[in-house]
Amino acid sequence: MAIMERIVPGGKLLGIEWDSELLNQLKFKIQGSRFKDDVILVNDSYANLREIAKKHGFSEVDGIFFDLGMSRWHLEEAGRGFSFLKDEPLDMRYSCQEFSKETAAEIVNKSSYDELVRILKEYGEEKFAKSIAAAIVEARKRNPIKSTFQLVEIIKNSTPFWYRRRRIHFATKTFQALRIAVNGELDNLRVGLQQAEELLKNKGRIAVISFHSLEDRIVKNFFKESNKEKRLNIITKKPIRAGLAEISANPSARSAKLRVAEKTAFNF
Repeated sequence: MAIMERIVPGGKLLGIEWDSELLNQLKFKIQGSRFKDDVILVNDSYANLREIAKKHGFSEVDGIFFDLGMSRWHLEEAGRGFSFLKDEPLDMRYSCQEFSKETAAEIVNKSSYDELVRILKEYGEEKFAKSIAAAIVEARKRNPIKSTFQLVEIIKNSTPFWYRRRRIHFATKTFQALRIAVNGELDNLRVGLQQAEELLKNKGRIAVISFHSLEDRIVKNFFKESNKEKRLNIITKKPIRAGLAEISANPSARSAKLRVAEKTAFNF
């Protein structure tokens, strides 16, 4: 709503949400607000941003904002295994309509040891990727791994005691890695950023809030490369972090990083 306060009257907002259930909730909120005629909501991925924007008549836009954070709803209510604190089916798909996508359970039960190690290292930066992958392979010989608590127990038994006593939960990186693998999040981000740059008008801005180092690295490197080629000017030399008051009100903001860039007038 804060964005809408800045762009109306006269402006339009195109919102893209991959999860149809979450989109319906957003539509309900918008329909009850004074902005209902100024917002278009689409159930899709921002990896298809160019096509979506063209379909709805958006070109040479003033600004594009990526919020890469996972909704609290996914953790608390979706029931798809995003949280390691609840016993749920290992699904982790944002869009359950995409039946061709492998679920987290399918990845865990079908991937080779080497592939599991790659996923945990590349997408989770998990230092115990080898021992966790080995434990998964051994456990699934006895019974398929179908639930979050099954997986949490496997991770617990394959990591050292000190690792399980840290402030960050010992299953965090494994769950992050599987979620990213299931949804192709990093590839989608790379594609989305490229298409966003194309859609901006001169002096238009792109802003991205990321929540872990893998996302932030992609955004940082994309901005640097575009700046080197004089396509974007970097507005935030260092990422903007949440202040103490915001973190107190919203603890998940502690890992958030905001980067902003502006399309250069010399872009062609």
